Amino acid sequence: MLPHLKTGSSQTKLLTIVANQRGAEEAVQFDQISYLGFPFSVSETFQQRNTNSSIETSLQRVEDIRDLCIKNNKELVVYISMGFGNPYGDPFSEEIVFEWVNKLVELDISIISLADTVGLATPEQVYRMTAYLVESLPGTEIGVHLHSSIHNRQAKLDAALRAGCIRFDGALKGIGGCPMANDELVGNMDSAWMIRYFEEKGISPGLDENALAESMRLADEIFLT
Repeated sequence: MLPHLKTGSSQTKLLTIVANQRGAEEAVQFDQISYLGFPFSVSETFQQRNTNSSIETSLQRVEDIRDLCIKNNKELVVYISMGFGNPYGDPFSEEIVFEWVNKLVELDISIISLADTVGLATPEQVYRMTAYLVESLPGTEIGVHLHSSIHNRQAKLDAALRAGCIRFDGALKGIGGCPMANDELVGNMDSAWMIRYFEEKGISPGLDENALAESMRLADEIFLT
């Protein structure tokens, strides 16, 4: 499929998620892909379930994938999975998150995104953690990948924006999410809703509205029929 994608003069940049070096080696072969994303969890249980590796092993994977990205002119985005807590009873604190983030920064990872994998974060926690990282790591691009229900999505987005975050993940129609969330109402934030939210805040992404509408139509056709 990827060889048939024509980005042309578009400013669109594609990201693919990889869980190991083999996946990274395959991904870097495609000119259409600009970013590789790696899910690095601060929950040992989730890291094992998601990538079949320990946290320590995953740190080495990050380093190996970083080297592949450098050699192939790609950028690595590391997602901090379960970055706001986990449902397994694994040790969690904000300090634990910050310690792992600092280790990633020491590996010269320049884009790090806090992931609310199962929708546990409160707006206050989103603000506090995001603001701390934005302020303490000025050379690192800090993003958020927030899962939520429609009832608290705006509060979480408000919190991240106030904290100085300018990198946000979403999904067309809000499709997808983590099966460990134990709540079918919790999932990815709807990209179209997020775009309107940013426009209301005076932050226009400058998107092609016709292309967005066509993407929404295709999302309906593929996922909702």
